[in-house]
Amino acid sequence: MRLSQTLSLFFLLALLYACENKSKPGIQISGSKHSLLSIKKVALCCSSNTPARFAGQTTPAETVIPDSRAETSKLHNDMIWIPSGTFMMGAAIKDAFPDEFPRHKVILDGFWMDETLVTNNEFKEFVKATGYVTTAERKPDWNELKKQAPPGTPKPDDKLLVPASLVFTPPDHPVSLTDVSQWWSWKNGANWKHPHGPGSDIKGKGNYPVVQVSWYDALAYCKWAHKRLPTEAEWEWAARGGLIDKEYAWGNEPVNTGKPKANTWQGHFPDQNTLVDKFYNTSPVKSFPSNGYGLYDMAGNVWEWCNDLYSAKYYAAVTTTNGVRNPTGPGKSFDPIAPYAQKRVQRGGSFLCNDSYCSGFQVASRMKNTEDSSTENGGFRCVKDK
Repeated sequence: MRLSQTLSLFFLLALLYACENKSKPGIQISGSKHSLLSIKKVALCCSSNTPARFAGQTTPAETVIPDSRAETSKLHNDMIWIPSGTFMMGAAIKDAFPDEFPRHKVILDGFWMDETLVTNNEFKEFVKATGYVTTAERKPDWNELKKQAPPGTPKPDDKLLVPASLVFTPPDHPVSLTDVSQWWSWKNGANWKHPHGPGSDIKGKGNYPVVQVSWYDALAYCKWAHKRLPTEAEWEWAARGGLIDKEYAWGNEPVNTGKPKANTWQGHFPDQNTLVDKFYNTSPVKSFPSNGYGLYDMAGNVWEWCNDLYSAKYYAAVTTTNGVRNPTGPGKSFDPIAPYAQKRVQRGGSFLCNDSYCSGFQVASRMKNTEDSSTENGGFRCVKDK
């Protein structure tokens, strides 16, 4: 993997592996899903090439999670029943990305899903009960980080291995969309309590989605709440809300037509946001209409962790005439852009997605990131079996 020699050592570390697979042709740290396709727009995702975090832990099992919410979880409070069903998973439009094909039949049992994204108040309750420390709050472990790096990668200076996370830092002028350092920055001290870095906080934002959480953090919360993360198939089935072969969770109407349908970026990314939807960053849960199942923010606001490992070739591997029942993802992660990194699927898009260059909020759109990565536009919701 080749990086520009103008990048600092710090950003070199940050860009060891790119987390998103929807980038414009020509960038060295990531490949383009559309590099071989001729279409009317180049889809560059709002989180395109956001750097994966330094590995901070190997497993969430290091933290003991008390069973403090057993009784409330039995009542399925604030959860929606998602009925069983069969659907064609994957993109139904021609200019989707390669890893959204081929469409394949999926049969799912019913399950419960959180009505909303996990909020700051809910995550705060979890941390208070368990003393859990998130990945972004931990000092990165080079012994773990180097497993994601190409063989022979030298160890960075210890002063660079500090608790940090990715923060959106927009420029005040148009920039090349092939250089993600123009709008993403690693900030020491950025975490779920300080989502924009030091000086920021979540006061008065208890009903906003928690962000700056890694896959490990989401898994730990689910364990405490006696729930689990959704599979990628469950997430897409739930996001469709009972609609068949529609492009978005609300149907086929373009995101910028009519009233705001989700928290997305309006205007010229990343320097101008016209705020048609009234939100520059994240928005409180339930700020926009729910989908057909009564679920909120299944498009936009923040990317949502799924349990599945990511593989660019997975859909082709599970395509059968009779369909696949309750798929749980591939047994091994594979991203040709970052072959040494283990990645998990994320879904739904975020407040940074813009339809002119990013299709992250399309119901079939896929994203991936390393398990230890956290960003200002990444969160999660939980599911629970019957």
